[in-house]
Amino acid sequence: MTNDIIKIENLRRDFTVGSEVVHALRGVSFSIQPGEFVTIMGTSGSGKSTLLNILGCLDTPTSGDYYLDGIAVRDMGKNERATLRNRKIGFVFQSYNLLPKTTALENVELPLLYNPTFSAKERKEKAMQALAEVSLSDRINHRSNQMSGGQQQRVAIARAIVNDPVILLADEATGNLDTRTSFEILTLFQRLHSEGRTIIFVTHNPEIAQFSSRNIVLRDGHITEDTINPNVASAKEALAALPKENDETIEN
Repeated sequence: MTNDIIKIENLRRDFTVGSEVVHALRGVSFSIQPGEFVTIMGTSGSGKSTLLNILGCLDTPTSGDYYLDGIAVRDMGKNERATLRNRKIGFVFQSYNLLPKTTALENVELPLLYNPTFSAKERKEKAMQALAEVSLSDRINHRSNQMSGGQQQRVAIARAIVNDPVILLADEATGNLDTRTSFEILTLFQRLHSEGRTIIFVTHNPEIAQFSSRNIVLRDGHITEDTINPNVASAKEALAALPKENDETIEN
């Protein structure tokens, strides 16, 4: 094996719906290197959600191989996959998926509860460190319903990075946010990428591709494009260029 973080070979995923077989993925192959920021795009029905579920170890392919950090995923049992997912992947979802009525700190600690190598003290320290990374040290005791959408997504990103995963897997992570907050979150992702993190950002929004270093496009279960972006745009600059009429909604 090379040092690919992700390697998929001839991935196929079929679903039986009634008497029909739906071919969601039709022989998809690609590799992702450490430190890449890859957008995966496609319209509804392109296969990107199916691919996301397989990359996230939430589903297994009908055929083909998937290696995550050199580990063959396809033949793993459900429990093995769950452990691998917890140790290797940080998820960021469109709807944040925070636990209601729990504090930012408690939400971020959650993935560490499944990792017996951390004591309660270490869990708290790591969670506080992750919240500091997303500029939320002043919100650690705020509950989900006391935070804006952008702040909730920052908590979700802190939760995703707290276990030091090998990849961050973002699913429409700016889909529920207004333009300004979207650029704030993209700025954060670009910063995490500049610190060496590998990011896969699944989206239907073609504008986001200009902020990643590589773009993969799916259509009808096939890859139709896989291109390197030679001129990555700065989300920070795009944020600074936005009109200032919404100043009262800006988060620090």
